Amino acid sequence: MSENKKIWLASPHMGGGEWRFVKEAFDTNWIAPIGPHIHIFEEELSKISNGKNVAALSSGTSAIHLALILLGIKKNDDIICASFTFSASANPIKYLGANPIFIDSEKDSWNMCPALMEQAINDGITDNKKPKAIVLVHLYGMPAKLDEIMRIADNYDIPVIEDAAEALGSKYNNKQLGTFGKIGIYSFNGNKIITTSGGGALVCDDAEIINKAKFLATQARDEAPHYEHSQIGYNYRMSNVCAAIGVGQLEVLNDRIIRKREIYNFYKTELSGIKEIAFLDESVGSFSNYWLTTILIDENSAIDREQLRLHLENDNIESRPLWKPMHLQPVFKSCKAYVNGFSLDLFNRGLCLPSGTNMTKKDLERVVNKIKELYEA
Repeated sequence: MSENKKIWLASPHMGGGEWRFVKEAFDTNWIAPIGPHIHIFEEELSKISNGKNVAALSSGTSAIHLALILLGIKKNDDIICASFTFSASANPIKYLGANPIFIDSEKDSWNMCPALMEQAINDGITDNKKPKAIVLVHLYGMPAKLDEIMRIADNYDIPVIEDAAEALGSKYNNKQLGTFGKIGIYSFNGNKIITTSGGGALVCDDAEIINKAKFLATQARDEAPHYEHSQIGYNYRMSNVCAAIGVGQLEVLNDRIIRKREIYNFYKTELSGIKEIAFLDESVGSFSNYWLTTILIDENSAIDREQLRLHLENDNIESRPLWKPMHLQPVFKSCKAYVNGFSLDLFNRGLCLPSGTNMTKKDLERVVNKIKELYEA
């Protein structure tokens, strides 16, 4: 292993203003789970999310879990879910004893294939078991084929939970992702474009749904001078201190988006001479935050994805394979899946390059030079 400094895949990047709000929380002793910064964070996030109502939560996973509960999902219900994603998109379906039906990807955005999605819906209707919801993911910040997917979902009257965990700041037809479906979710995990250390949010037009989310996220405590509970609740609310970090992070969101796109363009330009490497580009109407810059190694390349990953690792540079599809994960092996082989191919040939907004030009040049070194050897 090289003694060069570590280049991380996507490390947290503070903008400078976060400490001001955290200090304010400390100075006013709002260290308890509740506090004014949660409301400020929700208000600022609402401005970004087309004026949607917002509930700040402990994680994106908890947001998906609550979204399913709020849509009335019950045990044995069938839920359509993208296969090419992180397990957090699918795990909450299992929390409720429901059945994920995994849908493979299409080649333009790498997201859920509309044709396979519609096939799954029709098969469910034929079996008298129409899917109750769709968990749509915008992978690596790239918008899915929203026109087609929302048209199909609306035609069959199936609500969409829009997993925009990786896509804050990404847009489709100039509209923020996470605001097209019935319910949208964001993640503010440490590796996301902005972070609250750990955290997430649920967004929705319906204020009643958001109020119910906040109620359930605070242990479902009924109105009473004592602790009274008439339904099961969860400890899912974001803490005030984490929200204070988020308020500061939102101040630099636009700068982070600009920088992520600069990183993508740098890699694409500098590696354009290597014919074995291809990039995921935006389609018409799509605007990506390029949360992570991803590359695809040509199937005829003498160097495969794992050789490149290990070559970078030997120089203390972190990269990561693309997501292993959920329908190939041992924990989901018994679940129904509609497969075209595309996500498996992406997993076998794809790699995420270091994309942290705190990377210097020297860092980026080091990554590019190591890649060139392998291909020019």
